[in-house]
Amino acid sequence: MPKSRLSAILSLLLVFFSGSVLGAFAYRLYSVSPVQSNTPSRRMTPEEWRRNYVADLTKAAKLDPQQVAALNQVLDQTRDEVEKLNEKIKPERDAMNEKWRPEREEIQTHQVEKINALLHADQRPLYESWRNERDRLRKLHEQQHKKQ
Repeated sequence: MPKSRLSAILSLLLVFFSGSVLGAFAYRLYSVSPVQSNTPSRRMTPEEWRRNYVADLTKAAKLDPQQVAALNQVLDQTRDEVEKLNEKIKPERDAMNEKWRPEREEIQTHQVEKINALLHADQRPLYESWRNERDRLRKLHEQQHKKQ
């Protein structure tokens, strides 16, 4: 086989091989799934929030089914109290939101006390660490929204 013909065949094979490699890389580049953020892009519904709250606390504090039922009762009572407060402050909410913060914090403190009462002694530190982590994430979330 003459030298020029062998050179032409090798050049064609090299071009074909490099095109295949480049095509494989391009396919891989464009077929990669997008990165998902840890923060939800939409606000959770109250039902979703409650389901996540109960599931997270059940896992973190190792609650038994009886405690989960009691926790749900506490959350029902808290929701009712907050709804009553929201109805009470509805006309003034925009102008006086800070005025009602102490009452909201009191309701939340009352909820925490009720949950602590239904936990066993070994579950209380787990609950406290779980609450601290949630508070840390909430504050981080608030800081991110203030920057935007």
